[in-house]
Amino acid sequence: MISSVFNAAFFEPLLNGLVFLINILPFHDVGFAIVILTIIVRFIIFPLNHRAIVTQQKIKQLEPALQDIKDKYKKDNQEQAKKTMELYRQHGVNPFSGFVTLLIQIPIIFALYKVFSAGVHFDPAHIYSFMHVPQNYNLNFLGLFDLTDKSYVLGFIVGATQFFQMQLAVPPIKKREAGAVNSFKDDLARNMNIQMRYVMPVLIFFIVSRLSGGIAVYWTTMNVFAIIHEFIVRKKADKIMQKNNGKAETNNKIAD
Repeated sequence: MISSVFNAAFFEPLLNGLVFLINILPFHDVGFAIVILTIIVRFIIFPLNHRAIVTQQKIKQLEPALQDIKDKYKKDNQEQAKKTMELYRQHGVNPFSGFVTLLIQIPIIFALYKVFSAGVHFDPAHIYSFMHVPQNYNLNFLGLFDLTDKSYVLGFIVGATQFFQMQLAVPPIKKREAGAVNSFKDDLARNMNIQMRYVMPVLIFFIVSRLSGGIAVYWTTMNVFAIIHEFIVRKKADKIMQKNNGKAETNNKIAD
C-alpha cells in the first residue's frame, strides 16, 4: 500500500517528467534532462527550503543573545530553555522548521534517487499511457561521462560541491577559549560541526563514486542550487544585519 502511494505520488510523476524532457531536448540528452528535472523540483520545494535557510540565518544573528542567556542561566537548564524560546518567539523564529522541511522533502529525494539509481530504465508499468517512451537517447553527458557507469570524477565533483555547500550551511566552528571548560553539549556540537564540514563530503564522495553517473549529476545539481540559494540569502541577511547595527549605533549616539 505504502509503495503504491509512493510510486503514484512521487516516483511516477518524476519518472514521466524525465521522459518528457528527454523527448523534447535536442539529441534526447539524458544528462541535461536530469539537470533540468532536478532544478524544476528544487523550485517546486523552494518555499520550504527558503524558509529553513532564512531561519538558520536568523538563529546565527541571534547567537550573541543566545550566548548571553546560556551564560546567565547556565545553572538552570529549564529557565535557559524558557528564555531561549521567548527570544525565538520575539524574533519570529521557529527552530523546528528545518526539521519539518526535511521530513516533507524526504519522499521527493527518495523518488529522485529511485528515478536515477538504476541508470535509465523506462519500465512501461510506470510510464503514463499518453507518454511516448524514448527509443533513442544520449547517455554520454557532455561527451565525457556515461551516465550508466560509475565515475570517480563525478564523485569528486559531488564531494567538492557538498563541501562548499556545508561551509555555507553549517555555522562557523567556535574557537576554544584558553582555560575554558566546555560542556559535553558544546563538545558534541563542535564535533558534529567538524564532521558535517569535512567528514560528510568525503563520505558522500565514496558513496556516489559507487553509484551510476545519473545520481552524481542529480546530486551535483542539487548542491550547486543550494550553494547559490545559501549565498544569496546570506548576502541579504548580512545587509539587513549591517543596516540594523547602523541604526543601533545612530540611536546610541543620539542617546549620548
